[in-house]
Amino acid sequence: MFRGINSIHVDDKGRLAVPTRYRYRLQTDAKGQLIVTIDTEERCLLLYPLPEWEIIEKKIEALPSFNKAARRIQRLLIGHATEVEMDSHGRILLPPPLRDYANVRKGIMLVGQGKKFEIWDEVRWHETREDWIKTDLKSSGPLPPELEILSL
Repeated sequence: MFRGINSIHVDDKGRLAVPTRYRYRLQTDAKGQLIVTIDTEERCLLLYPLPEWEIIEKKIEALPSFNKAARRIQRLLIGHATEVEMDSHGRILLPPPLRDYANVRKGIMLVGQGKKFEIWDEVRWHETREDWIKTDLKSSGPLPPELEILSL
């Protein structure tokens, strides 16, 4: 389970060092092999351990290609999916086209999301998070029934 928010520096080559607390799991569960792709709703990147991505990829591939919405998802998620591998120092290289999509420069936020991470430009993360905090949940439409019974 990946959770938490981590502020990370991206070096001049486009590499980021995965926080130490996640490295062991990524090495044992995925042998350091990861997939990075774009998020289709926000200007951020998604980072998956390869075994988790393969499950999702099969589901995306199975979508009907004549459905415009499904085809859009296939093109964007699978089309941008890029294999990356952690080096011996726990670093991964973010490909330039993906860095450009998410406007990733020097400072990023690595946000744990359970089975994956989101990679955000640090400034965009803070702006978007503030918008989410200010937004009334009711204006986003009805809550899924699973959230209505959740107690925190």
